[in-house]
Amino acid sequence: MLVGSCFADSIGRRFQEERFPTIVNPYGVMYNPASILHTVERTDAAPRVAFFTLGTNHVYRLKETGQIVDNCQKRPQRLFDEELLSIDQCVDFLSAAVDILIQRNGDVNIVLTVSPIRYAKYGFHGSQLSKATLLLAADAMTRKYECVHYFPAYEIVLDELRDYRFYQPDMLHPSQQAVEYIWTLFGDAFFSNRAKDFLKEWEPIKLALAHRPFNPDSEEYKSFLAQTRQKEAALLSRFSAGTAPGFASP
Repeated sequence: MLVGSCFADSIGRRFQEERFPTIVNPYGVMYNPASILHTVERTDAAPRVAFFTLGTNHVYRLKETGQIVDNCQKRPQRLFDEELLSIDQCVDFLSAAVDILIQRNGDVNIVLTVSPIRYAKYGFHGSQLSKATLLLAADAMTRKYECVHYFPAYEIVLDELRDYRFYQPDMLHPSQQAVEYIWTLFGDAFFSNRAKDFLKEWEPIKLALAHRPFNPDSEEYKSFLAQTRQKEAALLSRFSAGTAPGFASP
């Protein structure tokens, strides 16, 4: 299960493309630790691995109820109070989410990462302060729970991928090339050998399924596609529940 900012969406799509059984932001993108907790509370999922991407420590409370909202739904700004979560508050919300997942599955592993996407509306200094709060909260979580791990997506983009060719035209969101690079490092850090074996066997099948024929109605292509689907089904059957490609603790 992947929950968090739009960076979680990007990585989540890659998991789905690689045929991992994956839940990605079932209630929409969640940018802050409180909203991540809300998603965990609303779903009954008991994943083997949860991936939380922290985007910001800014939250909005509806004045009428005092509740933190996950989406302002384009309502007038005057209806909300903006608030900055402290490090301790971030840890409290994340701890509540982790505790729920542990209750559902005692063998769960949780990977925390801080989104490398900067929030220009706060100003770049304000964005850095927000990221610093999240980084300190993530570090505290890894010291609090043995099942919580940190993956440095934020540091990889800022320290290794310093050139703006690794960003989309808005100069804020990582490019597809950057996402692919992060995916590779994530797999090196966390995927089991069985998962890596699966990905090697899946790659040629995935490429075959992505092939765009000149004549999709031809008998030759229909036969090719049917054979490829058979290979896909056989591969997925071998790596089905109970023997699925999985996570290896760092």
